[in-house]
Amino acid sequence: MAKASSKTTAPGINIGISDKDRAAIAQGLSRLLADTYTLYLTTHNFHWNVTGPMFNTLHTMFMAQYTELWNAVDPIAERIRSLGHVAPGSYAEFGKLATVPDAPAKPPKALDMVRVLVEGHEAVARTARSLFPLADKASDEPTADLLTQRLTVHEQTAWMLRSLLED
Repeated sequence: MAKASSKTTAPGINIGISDKDRAAIAQGLSRLLADTYTLYLTTHNFHWNVTGPMFNTLHTMFMAQYTELWNAVDPIAERIRSLGHVAPGSYAEFGKLATVPDAPAKPPKALDMVRVLVEGHEAVARTARSLFPLADKASDEPTADLLTQRLTVHEQTAWMLRSLLED
């Protein structure tokens, strides 16, 4: 009687997107994940450290924003996994992939925090937008849908934050 192998292998992925396109999209989504997580951390940092006359408004606004960002990282990571790739999940990996700079070591003044977050949301929007050609080429509608959702949030949040900077 032959001994059954205890090692199992997962079947290949055949979802109508080539291996090459899945890899390219997963790499782009990894950059989006890194940007989103970095912006989440910066926003949470600013929530903890904001001071001044706008404290209550900004403290509350930053909490809503970091909560939204926190809830966004899981769907991005799960899309990467759905495409058959490993989602990055360490500070070292995020640091290599992110276009959003890390939070300043010393918390800036309140309105400078707002400026930093505007720049962060605009950077994440650019990262998301840059993936559309890959998703379109591969007919990857789930990724395109995810990107559309993320763009809506980041563009609207950047607008709301910019509004605080107007005289």
